Amino acid sequence: MAFESLYLEEDIHIERIFTVHYFEYRNDFHFAGERHNFWEFQCVDKGCAEVRTDNGTYILNRGQIIFHKPNEFHTLTAVGKSAPNIVVVSFECTSPAMKYFENRMLNISDSERGLMGMLIAEARRCIASPLDDPYLEKMDKRKDCLFGSQQLIRLYLQQMLIYMIRRDTVPQLSAPISKLVNLKSNSATYNKILFYLEEHIREYVSIEDICHDNLIGRSQLQKLFREQHHCGVIDFFSQMKIEFAKQLIRENQMNFTQISDFLGYSSIHYFSRQFKKISGMTPSEYASSIKALSEREQ
Repeated sequence: MAFESLYLEEDIHIERIFTVHYFEYRNDFHFAGERHNFWEFQCVDKGCAEVRTDNGTYILNRGQIIFHKPNEFHTLTAVGKSAPNIVVVSFECTSPAMKYFENRMLNISDSERGLMGMLIAEARRCIASPLDDPYLEKMDKRKDCLFGSQQLIRLYLQQMLIYMIRRDTVPQLSAPISKLVNLKSNSATYNKILFYLEEHIREYVSIEDICHDNLIGRSQLQKLFREQHHCGVIDFFSQMKIEFAKQLIRENQMNFTQISDFLGYSSIHYFSRQFKKISGMTPSEYASSIKALSEREQ
């Protein structure tokens, strides 16, 4: 038989990438704005932000994303009392299909959120520069960059953009990310326990409490969280508390003692030890570093 090859076209091709950032802003952050000759999107993962462009002013809430075409002016300002977390990715792409994203603000789906999470995780494996510096202009590759990391960053980004266009133009073809990467976060039991932990974030909760209140066995509970997060449920709950503490520090409405009491810690000293154990910084060091990022002159 005489085989003939099939050339596979790319409707969207990312030539290069400029930034992959995940920022934890203070609630008083303001970026005066910029324009550059490549694409950028800003996606709110937590909180709320105001974005001003050549075409108007937009308020982005959690799960919303806005695209800026090349040479479009854009600013970013935190709004509300909650300190926002923002994903910012900028890249070069000359594919005609990118016209779809011009002047667009969209809601991201679970599939696209999953791809964005994998993109950021892969960037941490590949990029030596900090992903939480909003003023970084040049990323450096890690010397021990994992095999295929650079390619996966491109593939995850291209896949996310393709899904967004498909979702609007051919909705039934948007593939669920859970089937592609075997994510288990859609588990009803897992979601129920996660909601329980969020509801009790200000309290002391034991494994026995979680098992009793959620009708689940201890071994099944621990197995579920080790599969999801590679740690036990109490370790995960401790991490949740510290992430909440970080947000409260960024919002700058309480001192450390008040935050410790608010989150149910037995003492400020225990809170500080837990904070440093999980985050690698004391509460004071964390507050200073975030403040330095948010108030740095351009």
